[in-house]
Amino acid sequence: MNFTLSEDHLSLRDSARTFLSKEVKLEPYLRPETNVTPVERDGLWQAIQGMGWPGMVIPENYGGLGMTYVDLVMVVAEMGRTLAPSPFFGTLAGAWAIERCGSEEQKQALLPQVAAGELTLALAVADPNGDTNGLSGGAKATLSGDQWTIDGQKSFVVEAGSADKIVVIADVDGQQGFFLIDADAVGVQMERLDWRDVTREVNAISLNNVAAERLSQADADSWPWLRDRLYLVLAAESAAGAEQSLADTVAYAKERVAFGRPIGSYQSLKHGLAELAGGIELATAGVQFAAWALNEGQPEGRKAAAIAQSYASDQYCATTFRSIQVFGAIGFTWEMRNHLYYKRARANAELLGSPREQREQLICLLETEHRKAA
Repeated sequence: MNFTLSEDHLSLRDSARTFLSKEVKLEPYLRPETNVTPVERDGLWQAIQGMGWPGMVIPENYGGLGMTYVDLVMVVAEMGRTLAPSPFFGTLAGAWAIERCGSEEQKQALLPQVAAGELTLALAVADPNGDTNGLSGGAKATLSGDQWTIDGQKSFVVEAGSADKIVVIADVDGQQGFFLIDADAVGVQMERLDWRDVTREVNAISLNNVAAERLSQADADSWPWLRDRLYLVLAAESAAGAEQSLADTVAYAKERVAFGRPIGSYQSLKHGLAELAGGIELATAGVQFAAWALNEGQPEGRKAAAIAQSYASDQYCATTFRSIQVFGAIGFTWEMRNHLYYKRARANAELLGSPREQREQLICLLETEHRKAA
């Protein structure tokens, strides 16, 4: 196996980096009022739609580009590097849910709209207590005649406020069901949460007898399949975000002078930053392996996704924490962007469960494999 990135991958990564470095402006987020007043983001999202990124991994027969997950992480990593504020994560999650769980008719009707940039989506997974199995009382679906309705609450829904439609995981007689609702349907109420990462909108949703369309091909493996791919996206963001945070820190350490020398010349700083650099390289390699394994349907894919998310999350948190230490008192002021990376790191590490939970999933997968082999 050769995991060296191809010229096409490098070209895609470089073009995404050039595009986002010009389009993403973090200055509006470096103000205290950002915590209560959302920043206008439509211009960036329209530019991203123009690049065709919403359709990257949608199959060609549904109007997408049919690109690989390795291609995807080239772009997602650059979005994580720049903290690009957009509905991309929610739309990607919703599109994957439709691809995995929808009927052929549903996929033909919806996925081409996503690929064309005409439809934004979100995925409502977590119940109010943070549980993601959809069976802890957050939302319940009921069939009356031929019409499904949903009642209950979902929380920590990424980019629901920007979505046209939302895929909701709800309890159907003790089983997970996947349903599609209109974001502005009667009975839907949204509340923007005081989420630690101000560059990403997160909402709580209240559902009161909301008309829903069931995604008819969902099964017991639908959520684990989808979770693996969302792990990959978060891990790609985190590895690249850590790399950017480290680059900013190294640049500052070369400029900041203390006791007549740049602080980066002191061993205590150099060794710590070098250790972080090694960890980030491993995180990036883990992301790329997981992307390959999931794309090729390898049996290691599920384990690789959990490892990538767990390791990249830990590295991102460690790097951003160390960055603020190196910058000193100014590192957590609103004028500096360090705190934006710090907050994204911790948000990514908890959005779909902590790194510890991913390691527990890995242990369960290994134990299952051992029992089957015995």
